[in-house]
Amino acid sequence: MTEIKDSESTEKKSLNFIEQIVANDLQEGKNGGRLQTRFPPEPNGYLHIGHAKAICMDFGVAQKFGGVCNLRFDDTNPQKEDTEYVEAIKQDIEWLGFKWGNIYHASDYFQKLWDFAVRLIKEGKAYVDEQTSEQIAAQKGTPTQPGVESPYRNRPIEESLQLFEKMNSGEIPEGAMVLRAKIDMANSNMHFRDPIIYRIINKEHHRTGNKWKVYPMYDFAHGQSDYFEGVTHSICTLEFVPHRPLYDHFIDELKEGKDLDDNRPRQYEFNRLNLTYTVMSKRKLLALVQEHLVDGWDDPRMPTVCGLRRRGYSPEAVRKFIDMIGYTKFDALNDYAMLEAAAREDLNARALRVSAVLNPVKLIITNYPEGQTEEMEAVNNPEREEDGTHTITFSRELWMERADFMEDAPKKFFRMVPGKEVRLKNAYIVKCTGCKKAADGTIEEVYAEYDPSSRSGLEGANRKVKGTLHWVSVAHSLPAEVRLYDRLFNVENPSADERDFRELLNPDSLKVLSNCYVEKFAAENPTGNRYLQFQRTGYFTADKNSTPDHLIFNRTVSLKDTWAKQK
Repeated sequence: MTEIKDSESTEKKSLNFIEQIVANDLQEGKNGGRLQTRFPPEPNGYLHIGHAKAICMDFGVAQKFGGVCNLRFDDTNPQKEDTEYVEAIKQDIEWLGFKWGNIYHASDYFQKLWDFAVRLIKEGKAYVDEQTSEQIAAQKGTPTQPGVESPYRNRPIEESLQLFEKMNSGEIPEGAMVLRAKIDMANSNMHFRDPIIYRIINKEHHRTGNKWKVYPMYDFAHGQSDYFEGVTHSICTLEFVPHRPLYDHFIDELKEGKDLDDNRPRQYEFNRLNLTYTVMSKRKLLALVQEHLVDGWDDPRMPTVCGLRRRGYSPEAVRKFIDMIGYTKFDALNDYAMLEAAAREDLNARALRVSAVLNPVKLIITNYPEGQTEEMEAVNNPEREEDGTHTITFSRELWMERADFMEDAPKKFFRMVPGKEVRLKNAYIVKCTGCKKAADGTIEEVYAEYDPSSRSGLEGANRKVKGTLHWVSVAHSLPAEVRLYDRLFNVENPSADERDFRELLNPDSLKVLSNCYVEKFAAENPTGNRYLQFQRTGYFTADKNSTPDHLIFNRTVSLKDTWAKQK
């Protein structure tokens, strides 16, 4: 029997219900005390955060209880699949921090599945049907009304065998025939009403080439693949609950008299991840990409794993969010704010603090010597002393945020106001002395005088002022493009909205600021830490297209939840 890791120290109440099932099965010695799971994506698109939840379950439960999780590509539909997706899926799994035991493909079992289908035909348990998909659907009946048998249901076994061979030889056109399992057209479970188990697809497969013209349906391939591989726990989402009896039925047919009562794969289901202000439908995500409504699968507004990575989420933040929402038997709509909260908590502990000015106005320290500069010490992360410090250059001419200055300010505006003092972070206390305006009233320059005795770190320099502002030196900062990303859709649940999802897109989901400045340390980043906090602004990361000549930073998340106020 496989030993359950840390079983004595792990209280049962800390296990989710799937983990509790696994723990009980192992303790009872089912499947010889083995634990083997699998993650079975179809390589027809990029993984999204919903898949990440399944990954954390499939790989996480195997890791927790000393089992193994294999990666199996469900490549049974060559019309939609591509090796590009295969490589992307592997990269996403590794980025999330998991390792598979082996890599399998449903196509590895095409011959075995074919042989099984032929056996079912010979035993009178499958037949070739020549009806259209519409006719077959109409004959299925309803949950309360029995279905109508196909006129081909009792065709001679030899005839079905010959036609099945012709379906795979290319003699039968696509869509003209299917192979159906003969089960029970009156069963209360609609999936038992003679399900289609093979269809013709005349397209080259990315692994098997043109060897096959018929391909198994998911319900026929999935459970059998689990059985061939020795999977013990087939964990999937709640929409497969009604499929479970059919899953067990085909495995029972496949066993050929073997006793599977204590040595078989068992299917268990948990709730899928639904997220506000986004969609998880692969069809809709593909449309967003193909219609150039987003910048590819890894657009930082997309719920894809690669999109989250490009946006600046860490794998730990994604796993933290999934832990927060948990696993249940009831579907729910999870608040996007919870994902952002998980990111803030994670990034607060790991992000480098740097200075960046996104909407600059020039600040001139009039009594600071021209040509003089000083290197000010800045803490990399106050949450992690071991991250050390770096220096930022101070000079007479600085960039400051335009929003940090007001000529006529309300009482609780504790930033730059004529006649009042503020501290420039890591540097000096300055008193604003005025400003220069353009003809249209736009502020062109702000003026201030500094107190030489107030430099940060000097003894007695920490007299209290109510405001602290960030800044960068005009001569020692670098220009940058900053992209402010927000939620992709304007409505909370676009999947439930009857309107075309394209009409629901948030026009402000991306704002590009081209006139920004960052301190050199943010660009050079000798620590290699890709997670940054622009002080007083938010968490950011360098975009994949950023270059030394054209710096680009993506906002991961703001410092505070601004949507809660809007709602």
